[in-house]
Parts: sequence; structure tokens; C-alpha cells
Amino acid sequence: MDKVIKLYIEENCKNTRLDKYLVSDEVLLENVESISRAYIQKLIKDEKILVNGRTVKSSYSLDGGEEIVISIPEPIELEIIPEKMDLDIVYEDDDLVIINKPKEMVVHPAPGHNTGTLVNGLMYHLKGNLSGINGVLRPGIVHRIDMNTTGLLVVCKNDKAHTCLAEQFKEHSITREYHAIVHNRFNNEAGTIDRPIGRNKNDRKKYAIVSDGKHAVTHYKVLENLKGNYSYISCRLETGRTHQIRVHMSSISHPLYGDEIYGPNKKANYTVGQALHAKKLGFIHPSTGQYIEFDSELPEYFKKLLNTL
Repeated sequence: MDKVIKLYIEENCKNTRLDKYLVSDEVLLENVESISRAYIQKLIKDEKILVNGRTVKSSYSLDGGEEIVISIPEPIELEIIPEKMDLDIVYEDDDLVIINKPKEMVVHPAPGHNTGTLVNGLMYHLKGNLSGINGVLRPGIVHRIDMNTTGLLVVCKNDKAHTCLAEQFKEHSITREYHAIVHNRFNNEAGTIDRPIGRNKNDRKKYAIVSDGKHAVTHYKVLENLKGNYSYISCRLETGRTHQIRVHMSSISHPLYGDEIYGPNKKANYTVGQALHAKKLGFIHPSTGQYIEFDSELPEYFKKLLNTL
């Protein structure tokens, strides 16, 4: 069954092309994991998008005040194949599992990555005993970290635990501390970046500081200024936006070492992916009601890089 989304166009959007408007609409971005202008145009062509109850073309010019009804077809679910793999399990009980994710591991299956993901390994280890709230492709996954970010991730075994943890993430009450190596030295010892983050208007695969983006706050502390004009920092997330630390640090001229998307173009001597590690994770346990916190040791690549710098 299609997912139906209704949008009401504001008056200040007059003379904007329909397809261009929908690509940047926040409601759609919340409900569709991968959205592009081509995908919107296909939905319009397939008569899955109606404006005031009738079909239109992609080039339709908005007047403002229209009702738009969008029918999103259900994605074709990939079959998740359980795979035996060495998982670094930090903690496990009847409700959840804490994983220390290595670099280059994708969290859940997606086009181009339907095997070798954390979910494939969890399906084997837990024999399918994972919460089903996020569907077949993302069972048990409450949050995720980038493929080339290492560190702590919590996975839920049942829907009760999943709902409890998801609520804590929504309320921003989860403790999440990351360690990173960034370009350039700091003149200050600590700071807070409070800048909204949204899709990059020119590149839909990237995120950026945008005035109409989502509220995002990162607190950082300088642990050590390193040689070669680099710094070792810790970051505590008050919010959890996609690529938040990477975008925020880049916005104040301290992009992450090794970040080939938001960092300098020069790639010489870079490790694989950005130097970013999810070091601490703390939350209220869904069954005991007690606060628990986990701390992950820096991975070898990170320690080696620190020693070099």
C-alpha cells in the first residue's frame, strides 16, 4: 500500500516549479530516505502526485495555497541474508546490544550494500531476534553512524526497547560523545555551534548550514592542538542530524581530517574516511530505568594517527 503524504503550499511559493519545490520539502525529506528531482518527476509522470485533485506536469507553476497529495510506493524490500561475522559486542541483554562498529562497515542494507552490513551480522548473531519498527531493511536500528565513522551503536531486540530509545533520541537526552581529529588549531578551549542543518541546495547527497534547516547544536572541547596544524577534539551532540559534526566543524573552518566530502580537496596521506569515533554512549535502560553509559577505546587507526601528529 502506498504511503500518502499531504502538503499545503504556502503563499510565498508562488511561481515555483512543482518538482523543484518538492525536492526541498522538509516533510518529504522526513518520509523518503532517498529523494531526487528525477524521482519526483517519475512520481508525477506515474500520476502519483496530484495538485488540487488533478494530475499536472513537473513544470507546473505553483500559485500558493494548493493541496498536494503524494502517493509514495512501498520500496521493494531486499531479502536480508544472515551472515556470520566477527562483531565487537560491548554489551548485550534481553533488550539491546551495544556494538563497537569498525570503519567501512555499512549499518543497514541499501542499494549497492545488501551484504556485509551490520544488520546482516546481527541477523545471524541474534537469529532474527530484533525489533521490527524500522521494517525489514533496518530491524533493531534506532540510530546509525556513517560507514567510515567508528564506535558505539545501540541496537534493540524488541519493539518496547526500540520505542523507549527512540523517544530518548527524540528528546535529545541520549549522551553521545565523539572524538575527532580536525584541520587547523584552535584559539579557544571549547565552544558551541548552533547552526541549522539541511540538504545542500546544490548537491542532494550533501548537507549544509541552511537558514531553513533543522535545529542542530554541537558542543566541542579541544583536547590537544597537534603538529601539522591539526587538533584533537571531543564533541557532544545536543541534537542528532545527519553528518552533524562533519558539517558543523567544516562550517567553522575545522573540517575533519580525512573527510573527502566536507574537508579540503587535498587527499594526500588521508586515512580511509574521516577521523571520527563515537566514543561514549549513555541512556536510560528501557527495562531497569537506570542510566547506563559505555566508553569505547579509540581504534588503532585513530591512535596511530594521533601518535603521528
